[in-house]
Amino acid sequence: MLLRKGSKGEAVRGLSEDLMALDYLRCPQSEFDNVMDRAVRAFQAQALDPRGDPLVVDGVVGPLTRFALDMALGRRAEAARDVEAPGSRFGIAALDVARAEMGRGAGEAGGDNRGPDIRLYLDGRIGEGANWCAGFVSWCFRKGAAQIGQEMPFRYSLGARDIRNQFRRKGWDFEAGPDDPPRAGDIIVWWRGAINGWQGHIGLVERHADGIVTTIEGNRGPYPSRVQRYSYVLGRIQRLLGFGRVLA
Repeated sequence: MLLRKGSKGEAVRGLSEDLMALDYLRCPQSEFDNVMDRAVRAFQAQALDPRGDPLVVDGVVGPLTRFALDMALGRRAEAARDVEAPGSRFGIAALDVARAEMGRGAGEAGGDNRGPDIRLYLDGRIGEGANWCAGFVSWCFRKGAAQIGQEMPFRYSLGARDIRNQFRRKGWDFEAGPDDPPRAGDIIVWWRGAINGWQGHIGLVERHADGIVTTIEGNRGPYPSRVQRYSYVLGRIQRLLGFGRVLA
């Protein structure tokens, strides 16, 4: 739940009591007014997110500000959410494959978008030299599905937006937020070039905790690009098209 100016209720009162305990507010209140907005901003200006980066001073209390409040109040241990809702069986299987690829250092060799691993992910559908992020995700899902004795849940594709469109047609796409965060094995898709264009990028969500989304992606960065782990702040992911979760 996001709390901001105009919010009301018990959650706001609880927030006011936290701010009082930290000497940012004088009285408890159940309405998020200008006084509370100033108190929240004052706290944010001096606090860090889970990665150690300064909080954005915007007066909005979401997962990152909540994390910082819990840390400041000394109750982080009981507030931690190490046990996440499980992802789909297909997504978890694909993620296991992606982790194994990352562990062996899979990626480009001998040139940009080239090498044995890239040929593997492109699956003979196009020659070396093509972008391979979607091929990597497709390959992980196909191999993961085979390992659990199932057929691949969507059509193998070398297009990030095509995979997203397949998920959308199946009703598997969603807009992640604090109340419905991404889960392990979900796909995450970005736009490239233009939001309404054809280019895109795709990866697999590894986990979400304390407002931070960790992913495994291929074909990102200059040569030699490897299958690597990245992290983002949920709600501040630039060029994000959305997430998808296999529900079969």
